[in-house]
Amino acid sequence: MGAGFSAPSWPRQWCGFLGDNIFLYGTLRHLDLLAVVAGTGDLALADATLPGYAVARAPGGAYPLIAPQPGTQAQGLLLMDIPSQARARLDYYELAFGYRLAEVSVRTAQGAQSALAYFPPDSAQNGVAPWDLAAWVAQEGALSVQAAREVMARMHTTPIADLPDLFPAIRARAWAKLCATQQPTPATVRRQGASDVEMQLLGGGYDGFFRLQRFRLRHHRYDGSQTPWFERETFEAFDAALVLPYDPATDEVLLIEQLRFGPLLRGDASPFVLEPVAGMVDAGESPVDCARREAMEEAGLVLDALRAMPAIYPSPGYSTEFFHCFLALCDLRAPRRATTGAAGEHEDIRAHVVAFDQVVQLVDSGEINAGPLVMMVLWLARHRAELRASA
Repeated sequence: MGAGFSAPSWPRQWCGFLGDNIFLYGTLRHLDLLAVVAGTGDLALADATLPGYAVARAPGGAYPLIAPQPGTQAQGLLLMDIPSQARARLDYYELAFGYRLAEVSVRTAQGAQSALAYFPPDSAQNGVAPWDLAAWVAQEGALSVQAAREVMARMHTTPIADLPDLFPAIRARAWAKLCATQQPTPATVRRQGASDVEMQLLGGGYDGFFRLQRFRLRHHRYDGSQTPWFERETFEAFDAALVLPYDPATDEVLLIEQLRFGPLLRGDASPFVLEPVAGMVDAGESPVDCARREAMEEAGLVLDALRAMPAIYPSPGYSTEFFHCFLALCDLRAPRRATTGAAGEHEDIRAHVVAFDQVVQLVDSGEINAGPLVMMVLWLARHRAELRASA
């Protein structure tokens, strides 16, 4: 058990109707998140406590767990007289992850009240430290609210059993949206003005690990007039970190090679592509940390100094995908495994250490045909003399 927890004495699992009250002890106490999940901010709420229980942080995560602990009480909110639609939305959000409803008796300013609460699966009972709502909101609140918007938009299209497998991708997409709003790109020559665009999402796309979103939009033209409404489709992907390992002492670059399905489906006779090290930025992860993690996974490299390259949209006409690009200064003389890759992701990756002049020849010949790698090689060519001089 976690620190201070006694042997569990769990409440009886709910087997029938028990009124319209739900006791919220965890992340749904964040009112912005509750409004997104419930579909309304117009809810009847009261402060409440659950005697004999404590809320603790889950091992390896920021989310809370609740477990019996005599002599304590769990702080929370009592959600009362819940509209049926809001109740269905709460169940969709919570029960997908193995939580179960159980009967509890909570204390409020008006006295004891019967309620239901979402309890974690038995395999996830042990907390490691007290859970703090304010600290969670500061660290995870905005990300969780953004992710919940996609979760709840899926309610009538995605089976509840599919949500756990999709949730990491949902959070990664949410994180990409937050990064876009929190780290705006310069606009000194080009026009600003996302507010000049009106957009309405349409149904009929695809919601899986990736998303294909259909929408209609209109916007102000450069001459000040407005376009008519028109429809488009967009591939909604993730942010990724790309890193080009370079050894200025030997003037060599590390490239990786792997099968890519875009060229394969296009009919390319050479679907094995030369690329930089790359990977999806996980929710809450910095692009720098992602670059270091992927360098170890794909090339067996422990990176030291990283230098930012341009951050780019590789296909802004139809995709949200965004690349955070880095140059890694490292020693490429150390022996490495011939092939790498995450077995769980069916990766089979081969690394090549290539002289920089040969890399440029591969760009000129078209053998290097991944656009981001071409950009990174040209950037390195511009800064190469400076990097070699300071090596």
